[in-house]
Amino acid sequence: MPITIKSGEELELMRHAGFVLASMHEELRKALKPGMSTLDIDKLALEITHSYDGCEPNFLGYEGFPGTVCVSVNEQVVHGIPRADRIIKEGDIVSIDGGVVYKGYHSDAARTWCVGEVSDEKRKLVEVTKQAFFEGMKFAKAGNHLYDISAAIQKYVESFGYGIARELTGHGIGTELHEEPTVPNYKPIGRGLILKKGMTLAVEPIVNMASPRVKWLDDWDVVTADGKPSAHYENTILITDGEPELFSILRD
Repeated sequence: MPITIKSGEELELMRHAGFVLASMHEELRKALKPGMSTLDIDKLALEITHSYDGCEPNFLGYEGFPGTVCVSVNEQVVHGIPRADRIIKEGDIVSIDGGVVYKGYHSDAARTWCVGEVSDEKRKLVEVTKQAFFEGMKFAKAGNHLYDISAAIQKYVESFGYGIARELTGHGIGTELHEEPTVPNYKPIGRGLILKKGMTLAVEPIVNMASPRVKWLDDWDVVTADGKPSAHYENTILITDGEPELFSILRD
C-alpha cells in the first residue's frame, strides 16, 4: 500500500479517533488496580469506546485478535490477550495497547502503567520508554528522514543499557490500522524516506529491561526471552513543517 498524505478532512477524522483513544487510556489509568483481571480491563475499554458515537475498537477481530485491547503484564512485551485468570497485582507494570476507528479512520496508542508501589527498576523502565518516544519526536518533522526518529529512540534507550526488540516496530496509519512505512525503533542501514507534511505514523518504542530478544508463546503473546519486564509507549502522530501533532494525547 503506498504511503498516503492525508487531506484536512481526513485529519479531522483521525484527530477525533485519537481523542477518543486518549480518553480511553486515561479512564483505564484511573481504573487500573490490583485484583482486576486483564479481561476486566478489556471490557472497560470496550465500554468506553462505545460511549462515543460512531467509534469502534479496531483491534477487536483484527487478524483474529479476540480482545478490544492488548494487555501485557511485566515480561509480556506485546499482544497480551485479555484473560479472566490473569490478575493484576501490586507492583506490576501493565502495558495497554489499543486503537479506535471513526468513520473509517484509525488511531493507535499504547501506555505502560505502574500498579501501586513498583520497584525503582520497573519505574525507570517505564519512564525511559515514554521519554524515548519524545526523543524521537524531536526529529519528526517534514524534511527529515524517517530513520532520524529511529536513531534518536535507539540512542536514548541503549544509553540506559536497555534492549530494543528488532521484530516489533511502528507503522503508518490512516484508513488501515497498519500502513506503510514501517517505523523501526532502531536505525537500519540507510536513512529511510524523507518525511512529508500530512504523513501520519504510529511511533511506538518497545523496550526490554535487559536483552532485546523476545519469543512468541503462541500466535499473539510475545514475551521477553529472559523473563525480565518490558514497557511500551505509542502515539498516533501527524508530520508537519514544525513540531509533530500528537493525536492520541489529551490536550489541556
